[in-house]
Amino acid sequence: MFNAERFVNEQIAELKAQIKDKAIIACSGGVDSTVAAVMASRAVGDRLLTIYVNTGFMRKGETEAVREMFDGLGVNYKMVDASEEFFAAMKGVTDPERKRKIIGERFIRVFEREAKEFGAEYLVQGTIAPDWIESGDGVRDVIKSHHNVGGLPKDMNMQLVEPLRDLYKDEVRIVARYLDVEVSERQPFPGPALAIRVIGEATREAVDIVREACAIVEEEIELASAAGKMTRPWQYFAVLLPCKSVGVQGDIRAYGRTIAVRSVESIDGMSAAYSRIPHEVLERISVRITNEMKSDVNRVVYDITNKPPSTIEWE
Repeated sequence: MFNAERFVNEQIAELKAQIKDKAIIACSGGVDSTVAAVMASRAVGDRLLTIYVNTGFMRKGETEAVREMFDGLGVNYKMVDASEEFFAAMKGVTDPERKRKIIGERFIRVFEREAKEFGAEYLVQGTIAPDWIESGDGVRDVIKSHHNVGGLPKDMNMQLVEPLRDLYKDEVRIVARYLDVEVSERQPFPGPALAIRVIGEATREAVDIVREACAIVEEEIELASAAGKMTRPWQYFAVLLPCKSVGVQGDIRAYGRTIAVRSVESIDGMSAAYSRIPHEVLERISVRITNEMKSDVNRVVYDITNKPPSTIEWE
């Protein structure tokens, strides 16, 4: 049986031995990177700088919430706004694998700049087992290149440290509870963020649309869960499709975008079943999206595909 206390003690000892000087850690505020940040901070103290990068693809209110969490954790941190360079890097890019690899490479370039300024030689990441399994290697096929694995450039000039590499998501949550990390139950959020929830080019306009739709999906599902109408799913979000369809607003023909709602039940993310969300909740989501975003969206669909054959994210 997995023992969180033993794991934490072993990893902190290993981090102390592995990190000889200063280090930075990439932390999005999600459970994986936050657990890694807390352990690394306990191991090396002020020799660690926690870096949060605002790529421009973050969810509504994400940056503010992460700043508040970092303040509460008492870690040494820095918030970096790199949204201009990330959007520039995404210009004209539609292939999902290229998106992930470009974003991974951009992250590393930001971290290299910050590491140089801080005087760090080590990069700590919250990489977990599904990240490198799905990214493939000489034996496994690539399902999708996770930005923190398949997106790493070959000329990276920092030493990589990954204390959670052999854990699955359910085990990371156990460690997070042991460490009393407030985001222990937070739903997974991909490193490339909303860039891969826009099918096609991740323009500012498209990201703004999916950001609002994701916020509505999250709010309505969490309200319904709190009210006892359903259990809170493992992961739930919106995807902006690249097609338009004909609708009607009043007596006027409307030609608008389509939002797909995705919600799944899982334990470790390696497989998943679509959530049986009550129709009244789906209707509320649909009505809010099409009313509050009527200048952009006129159709909402629900994805009822399991993993496999699909993945959880659409890209």
